[in-house]
Amino acid sequence: MRYSGFRVALEGLRGNRGWTRAWRDPEPKAAYDTLIVGGGGHGLSTAYYLARNHGLRDIAVLERGLLGQGNVGRNTTIVRANYFLPGNSEFYSFSLRLWEGLEAELNYNVMHSQRGLINLFHSDGQRDAFVRRGNAMLAQGDDAILLDRDGVREHLPYLDFDNARFPIHGGLLHPRGGTARHDAVAWGYARAADRLGVDLIQRCEVTGIDVENGRVTGVQTTRGPIRANRVGLVVAGRSSQVAAMAGLRLPIESHILQAFVTEGLKPVIDHVVSFGMGHFYISQSDKGGLVFGGDLDFHASYASRGNLPMMEHVMEAGMALMPMIGRARVLRSWGGIMDMTPDGSPIIDRTPVEGLFVDCGWNYGGFKAVPASGWCMAHLMATGEPHEVAARFRLDRFRTGRGLMDEEGTGSQHSLH
Repeated sequence: MRYSGFRVALEGLRGNRGWTRAWRDPEPKAAYDTLIVGGGGHGLSTAYYLARNHGLRDIAVLERGLLGQGNVGRNTTIVRANYFLPGNSEFYSFSLRLWEGLEAELNYNVMHSQRGLINLFHSDGQRDAFVRRGNAMLAQGDDAILLDRDGVREHLPYLDFDNARFPIHGGLLHPRGGTARHDAVAWGYARAADRLGVDLIQRCEVTGIDVENGRVTGVQTTRGPIRANRVGLVVAGRSSQVAAMAGLRLPIESHILQAFVTEGLKPVIDHVVSFGMGHFYISQSDKGGLVFGGDLDFHASYASRGNLPMMEHVMEAGMALMPMIGRARVLRSWGGIMDMTPDGSPIIDRTPVEGLFVDCGWNYGGFKAVPASGWCMAHLMATGEPHEVAARFRLDRFRTGRGLMDEEGTGSQHSLH
């Protein structure tokens, strides 16, 4: 079924009785050519591009719960391409270009809104860093505009510009940055993959990975064993646990990142705003809620919930940046399990087990990377070679120390990335 404004109006008149299922709910087969473990945004996009770009059809996505219930629906929905280091900058630039054509590609409204993203700076040192970043973005072919104090005030007049501790000196505007609806991204890729023949197997937890003579031969699941020639592990914060089933130890720690949303308000925030001194970022959803977040909970955890001290820290940062937020009531919060690498950059690579591939370590960049991650992981699994824009995301860089991409310059500490 193709979606259109006409169809929405027609079904509204018919009482919405003519809609069909967005995707099938098949029983798992005994064997597939390719298995994707993980039914979030990255796993679903990988399956879609395997079918769409490489013509593979005998594919299944295994998800232990329901599609889209993991990290893809537990984030602050920001889409951007304002990275600095070679290796990261071209990847996220490629991802943003895919975002810009995604709704037409999937025939699905993912509510991609390029409202612009402004990173604020509060010192001469931060200004110099953003000048370098902006120049790197322009050299990469992306957009960046350096704003002085008055330029920021023109866009964001409601901020506290004269905060005694963190006065606002200016900002870096990324006009093509913005947001998208996280759930819709998962649903759009699921529907598109299903139309290409991919089996989306829900409530199918992987409990073991079968390896014979150094090669993967399939997986054990709660719905029985499934044989496969190739297996891709795309399970975000659970990557270390699932990889351990194949005898692998990944350079990842799992941490919780909390997000919050307020009651619906009249339009007030037109952009995505990032507060450099407080690590606070905020935007306004189409429903009117203010969506915001901040730092990680600084201890390793697999719990999908946060803790009160970090909640208080995020609220304090929000009040320092825009005191008006204190009048808004927080309706709900959630926690996503973040797979943090020592250098803050991701991994898309083969593993020492032949036929077993891994896509993980997305740190803060997971949601905005969904299209390019799936594209590059599909290319790797189909051809055996890394895609050119993901060539630096090698697993062995942590063993050799060569090619590390420390975007934030905070050193090899998982929790600081």
